[in-house]
Amino acid sequence: MHSFDWIAIALFFLIMIIIGVWSYYKISDTKDFFVSGGKLPWWLSGISHHVSGYSGAVFVAYAAIAYTHGFTIYVWWALTITVAILAGSFLIAPRWSRLRSRLHIQSPTEYLKQRYSLPTQQLMAWCGVILKLFDVGAKWAAIAILLNVFTGIPILYGILLAGGISLIYITLGGLWAVVWTDFAQFVVQIIAGIVMFVVVLNIMDGAATVFTLWDQLPEDHSQPFNSPYTAGFAMAFLFINFLSYNGGQWNLATRYISSSSGSEARKAALLSAVLYLVWPLILFFPMWAAPILIPEMEDPTQSYALLTMELLPPGLVGLVIASMFANTMSMTSSDANTITAVITRDILPNLSRRFQNLKSERSLYIARVTTFTFTLLTVIIAIYADEFGGVLGLIVMWFAALLGPIAVPMILGLIPQFRYCGSKAAIISVLAGLVTFAIVRFHSYDFTVAGELGAPIAASFIIFSIIGLISYYRKDKVSKDVDDILESVKLDVIIPPLSDDSEKKVDDN
Repeated sequence: MHSFDWIAIALFFLIMIIIGVWSYYKISDTKDFFVSGGKLPWWLSGISHHVSGYSGAVFVAYAAIAYTHGFTIYVWWALTITVAILAGSFLIAPRWSRLRSRLHIQSPTEYLKQRYSLPTQQLMAWCGVILKLFDVGAKWAAIAILLNVFTGIPILYGILLAGGISLIYITLGGLWAVVWTDFAQFVVQIIAGIVMFVVVLNIMDGAATVFTLWDQLPEDHSQPFNSPYTAGFAMAFLFINFLSYNGGQWNLATRYISSSSGSEARKAALLSAVLYLVWPLILFFPMWAAPILIPEMEDPTQSYALLTMELLPPGLVGLVIASMFANTMSMTSSDANTITAVITRDILPNLSRRFQNLKSERSLYIARVTTFTFTLLTVIIAIYADEFGGVLGLIVMWFAALLGPIAVPMILGLIPQFRYCGSKAAIISVLAGLVTFAIVRFHSYDFTVAGELGAPIAASFIIFSIIGLISYYRKDKVSKDVDDILESVKLDVIIPPLSDDSEKKVDDN
């Protein structure tokens, strides 16, 4: 590490803190803190949605797959996400924003109480919050390990550095800080990615490398599907991504909730989809070229890190490291903000009456305390990751398994065709997904990768749909609350501007 690299990293972290302090003065209540007052511009929402959708794992685990299996990583990961978000831009994304307008929600699980029942909401909220503690903690540990590989900084200090700075700007600035740091991180990521792309082209055959590269790699590296990443695996991943990127990952739902209208949320989704379609082609290119530039690696997870250190001059190495931090900090900080909204809006008021009907200043204070506490707990979990041993890995796996089953009633509950799927369908489908995961993961049956990935969410979807169909054919009555929700999120409502007299009355009041 050259002194220029340290300067680049220091400037990156300084910018994060400055944005947090600046955002602090834009916050007046929890609506500003959690959903940016419903005024998030579509282009900023779209960029934040994209950046928050993946972490530093892209430069480690996905880099290894690009090294060993080639182009298939783009097909089953980036392309399925693109298709999923495109479909969601018309079916799901606008409905999140309209929920905020109609029901004044500030968290993704807030509407579940009216759509299903209080027990359903609490089951899904508690499961998500507890598992996210370990998921976010694991990500802090992962980024600290990556920093350790580059710089030799002890993992403890890496966790404290990334987690501590995120804790400051999230607590101060809420969602405004998160989305603007997302934008800054996106700029850093673009610059670093393009620099790596151009350097690799110059080292090889110039611009023609885009086409000639594949002739120098094993034949299966240019195929869209390369076992075990088969077409079936991609289809399972597509279904999971449809639920995940349209709100199953709660932090991504928040980007749509914070948009001013359904049409603005749709534009944000379309922008995110385009970025997933185009940007990974540039980002992954050095990883695809790595087998030629660094042949016969024993640990392909280090391929991108080694390329960075070997190919880039001082200063740019620090920029690439900053971009890796950017990806992880974007995901973890947006997770922390959204989970805090769930705790503050959906869990605490049902634990104690003193958290109900709070004044705006008191509510904002509790939101900041909860944000600080949650983020601090994730940092502590990251510090003691070794103490958890295999348990931490198990919890992370359980989170991955829970994402699909919990997302099924959450996302499909917004679609009118599933109006007969009530609280019973939601709870049983979540439990069915968990049981299926336990069978697939811990039984002696030999399942394919696609089977392991798709079975829990498939079980949850099938159970949810069947119970809804039974209710439909029995002509069970759908509650007025459910009908009201589904009708209210169909279209944007244009609210006419107040007349001068009306404005004066509002001001007087």
